[in-house]
Amino acid sequence: LNGEVYIVRDNDRIPAKLGAILFQADIVETGPSGSVGITFIDSSRFSAGPDTRLELSRFRFNPTTHDGEFLTGLDRGTLTVISGQIAKRSNEAMKIKTPTTLLGFRGTRVAVKVTD
Repeated sequence: LNGEVYIVRDNDRIPAKLGAILFQADIVETGPSGSVGITFIDSSRFSAGPDTRLELSRFRFNPTTHDGEFLTGLDRGTLTVISGQIAKRSNEAMKIKTPTTLLGFRGTRVAVKVTD
C-alpha cells in the first residue's frame, strides 16, 4: 500500500490496511497518490496505480484442481497483471472488463490504462 487506498464493501468505504483480505464484489480505489499491490490465492498479482477503481466482480478458485474463474472490472486508472493458476488452466477463465472492452488472459502479463 502507498498513499490513499480504500476498500468499498457493502457501500462502506474503508481505508485499506496491509494484509487486508478482499472478497468477491469488493471494490479497490486508489487516490491521486495511491497505489496498491494485490496477491490472490491462485498467485495472480495486480498492481494498481493512482486514481484507479477496480471491482473484483467474480473470483472462484479450487487450489487442488486449479479450476476457477476471475472477472475484474477496471473503471478507471492503471492496472498491471501477472496471471496465476486460473489463467494457466483455462484460456477463458480470467478476464478484465473496461468501459470499452473485455480482455482475456492466457497465462501472461499485461498492463491496462483506462482514461475518461
